[in-house]
Amino acid sequence: MLNRLWISFFLIAFISALYQWLVLDQILIFEQLVTAIFDMSKVTVDIAIGLIGILSFWLGMMKVAEHAGLIEKLSRAISPLFNKLMPEVPKGHPAMGSMTMNLSANFLGLDNAATPLGLKAMQDLQQLNPKKDTASNAQILFLVLNTSSVTLFPVAVFVYRAQQGAVNPTDVFIPILLATFASTIAGLLAVATIQKIKLYDKVVLLYLSAGIAVIGGIAVYFSTLTAQALAQQSSLFGNLLIFLTLVIFILSAMRKKVDVYNSFIEGAKEGFETSIKLIPYLLAMLCAIGVFRASGALELIVDTFRQVIIFLGFDSRFVDALPTAIIKPLSGSGARAMMIETMNTHGADSFAGRLASIVQGSTETTFYVLAVYFGSVGIRYSRHAITCGLFADLAGISAAVFVCYWFFG
Repeated sequence: MLNRLWISFFLIAFISALYQWLVLDQILIFEQLVTAIFDMSKVTVDIAIGLIGILSFWLGMMKVAEHAGLIEKLSRAISPLFNKLMPEVPKGHPAMGSMTMNLSANFLGLDNAATPLGLKAMQDLQQLNPKKDTASNAQILFLVLNTSSVTLFPVAVFVYRAQQGAVNPTDVFIPILLATFASTIAGLLAVATIQKIKLYDKVVLLYLSAGIAVIGGIAVYFSTLTAQALAQQSSLFGNLLIFLTLVIFILSAMRKKVDVYNSFIEGAKEGFETSIKLIPYLLAMLCAIGVFRASGALELIVDTFRQVIIFLGFDSRFVDALPTAIIKPLSGSGARAMMIETMNTHGADSFAGRLASIVQGSTETTFYVLAVYFGSVGIRYSRHAITCGLFADLAGISAAVFVCYWFFG
């Protein structure tokens, strides 16, 4: 999928450039394409340098939390919910522990830890699957929750916003939290409807009520603020929660008598390695999207959609962020690059720049997660996994547009 997407950017850009040259007499179009490649290559380096520091710091702190046992505690806290949502998985089965650990790691933004735990969970669930080439109900629910799960700290989004010159990089914190919660609830409801899961069970209702109460309380509070105060308060609460969490990590590790400093260094080394590994992927997608925009193809697609929205009588400012939303289910690196390119073109604090950031933080890459997780256990028939995953994506993107108008409109 990613291979085809990347090739398509260049081929469509070439065809569009030929049209610009031969029909519209734009003799400088190919010079603009080459310039876009050089410009995006420079942007990649600038972003990567800033990313190394913050990603190393964050993964260092996450390693402290891991050694303090916080992920394990979080896993134990949510395991009763999964016992009710997945009745076909026996209590005490290894799959239950792997799933809760995976989703807990995702919640804290531990992507490196989450992926191997997710693969382990899928393998454990495969042991219970009577049809080895067809996804079971539990595997589908787990995958959909993975593609839409709430991530409390979308640090990478904050880093990219800072790199692109955002005044308050974390002012999208609350909007992302609201949008990703909407995505998760939509995914859960979609799967529950098809699989006839009893969401009215008292344990399930308790967890859902707690989540809705927290998010609802946030929404009610922010609904009382002025437009200017919304962004300020979102940044304040975001920064407060992030720093408070770091303090909790340290205090928990001290209580466990963990060597906090060396744990941090261990995680920071992993963060440095991860940052370096990201550079080729970021370079590839930024250059491809750069020529796609320089050729006029992206502008044509966006303007066509914009005209339809205007014809229908709606505000069209959200259209400039739609490329990120469209690519997000297909490619995480592609969506990340499109978000950066949108901020680079329109500004990090523009409506489009903020919306692209919220979209990036609100959902996961559905097709990639499906391919990796199901492919790892040989599943060929995904049943309703794609439909439910895309429904969750649509809900998350729609919520992202709504909250962006609410907070920054």
